[in-house]
Amino acid sequence: MTIYIDHQFHYESENLVRLFFPNDKITVVHEIPEEKEIPYIVSSIKSGENETYISIMLQTEDFSAHDEKTLTNVKDDFEKTVEREMAVCLYGLLTKLTGKIQPWGILTGVRPIKLFRRLCEQGGEDYAKDYFRSRLLVSEEKTALSAVTEKYEKKILSLSRPRSFSLYVSIPFCPSRCSYCSFVSQSIESAKKLIEPYVELLCREIEETAEISKECGLVLESVYIGGGTPTTLSAVQMKKLLDTIRNSFDMTTCREFTVEAGRPDTIDSEKLSAILEGGADRISINPQTLNDSVLEVIGRKHTSAQTLEAFELARKAGFRHINMDLIAGLPTESVESFVSTLDRICEIDPESITVHTLAMKRSSRLTLQGTKTDTEKEPPAAQMLRYAEKKLAESGYHPYYLYRQTRMEGNLENVGWSKEGFDGLYNVFVMDETHTILGCGAGAVTKLKKPASESLERIFNYKYPYEYIGGFEEMLRRKERVKSFYAELAEYISQICL
Repeated sequence: MTIYIDHQFHYESENLVRLFFPNDKITVVHEIPEEKEIPYIVSSIKSGENETYISIMLQTEDFSAHDEKTLTNVKDDFEKTVEREMAVCLYGLLTKLTGKIQPWGILTGVRPIKLFRRLCEQGGEDYAKDYFRSRLLVSEEKTALSAVTEKYEKKILSLSRPRSFSLYVSIPFCPSRCSYCSFVSQSIESAKKLIEPYVELLCREIEETAEISKECGLVLESVYIGGGTPTTLSAVQMKKLLDTIRNSFDMTTCREFTVEAGRPDTIDSEKLSAILEGGADRISINPQTLNDSVLEVIGRKHTSAQTLEAFELARKAGFRHINMDLIAGLPTESVESFVSTLDRICEIDPESITVHTLAMKRSSRLTLQGTKTDTEKEPPAAQMLRYAEKKLAESGYHPYYLYRQTRMEGNLENVGWSKEGFDGLYNVFVMDETHTILGCGAGAVTKLKKPASESLERIFNYKYPYEYIGGFEEMLRRKERVKSFYAELAEYISQICL
């Protein structure tokens, strides 16, 4: 599909078309020629003194449609209004062509709850709901889910203060690489010799980062050790890492400390003891599915039995907050299989469950191999999420955070569900971009947040372990920017703290 446009909203146009044609090559051309190659879309916007004219034409071999709209005297949020109205016209034509109704309407952003909250602040919850339904064409089901999730997110966000920050620590190693994965991670087989020097330098970076945070007067809210699979480290290495964090930072203000164990085949009693003794109070054990044949297809080297054994091991070790991740829409997974997995997970009763939707990232093995996602009007993933929402609500869980990704199966969402008192704080802080995140390790990104604003500045660590090790001193030099950032904001922060 080729999109010919004569306006600046090419990003929104392309993303919207991709919702309907997730597996097709989409080309954007910034001029409209006389001769056009079918299939194509022509998107034109002409603005005069008081009027803006929007015209969308869609042409395939056997389908032709056109829509147009004239906007008059648009004064407030001119660009956003024109972009939205253009998207509504384009969405209508794509719906006529494909017969598909997108559950999130014309929304293509990853943070719909953040938008919903902003609308609530502008005009109240009823205004936000109506805006989602009538102007963004979001379904009743997703609008209601947004409203409930926003209430729980809001409670968590209120914990953050102008000098709050969270710490993210990256362990970019895995037992094997899952076929859907696009994260920066390397299998143990290919990177085993890098782990020990990596951990040594990581601990040094953590110590340096702690000194910077103290100098800036920052207050630690949460710690998240992710990856990769952090439990690919040995118990000794894990103890060293957690001891470094605990001894370097003031942990008295830390509300949550998570270690993402992830893969059940990396968990044993010795590592669990090291994690618990190291101060972590939340652990994530991620089965993705309890269907062994699906696990094999996606490249997981463990069984469903090992997942359940790891869960029991964590319970016996003393963990009182265990999170488990599932993925809806995995290759070869049926709706019945997903239902069976979720029912079994609810039986063992973890404190929180995150239900992800498969996202086909460009660098994942599934995408590179050309695996197609489902293109039915309602893909199986939609049925899976509908069941999950009903089952989890009945089982005493509530949605506490929600986000979306590009190329998601069925244009759906990821939702974190938890029992009362077990919401994942870091998940909300990082997704909402609430406060500064200080990142340590390969692939980590430090995000410097100006309080009470949308301003965000990023400092990138080197992506791969070998780059991290080779360029370590340069990376520490980059982090000096944290000091100057907060020095520049000193007066501003003191004023908003009054």
